[in-house]
Amino acid sequence: MSNNRILFIIFLLVIHSNTIYALCVNSHRANLREGPGRTYQKTWQVYKNMPFRGVEKTGKWVKVRDVDGDFHWIHGSLINKNSTCATIKVNQANLRIGPGKKYRKHKNMPIAEKYTSFKLLSIRGEWALLQHEFGQKAWAHRRLLWVQ
Repeated sequence: MSNNRILFIIFLLVIHSNTIYALCVNSHRANLREGPGRTYQKTWQVYKNMPFRGVEKTGKWVKVRDVDGDFHWIHGSLINKNSTCATIKVNQANLRIGPGKKYRKHKNMPIAEKYTSFKLLSIRGEWALLQHEFGQKAWAHRRLLWVQ
């Protein structure tokens, strides 16, 4: 095998190991940090179903990018790749009982504020059916969401 071929294979392995991937917080509450360890300063406290993009891994810690493009570190036991999650990316979003503006606002959750996180259940056109960690389901327009 030629040296160029070996270098190309190593290059592909490095790129693959640093692939960006979607993650969801699976804990009811999680602390994000400036670096990969508990001794680093907390940067943000988030809740179940908060979506992130994983960008790097160091031991059991994962560097993630949030809806605003900021980077944080989170312990790997607090996240999973098996769900699709969404967060409100605007200051406030109307939540509705059906997929469209013709449906009334949700009785128990009429408005969601920025960073409210949900599990994404389904998509119907430009609308997303969301589930809050406490079980309530509601619809929101997809342009108001950051989905991972």
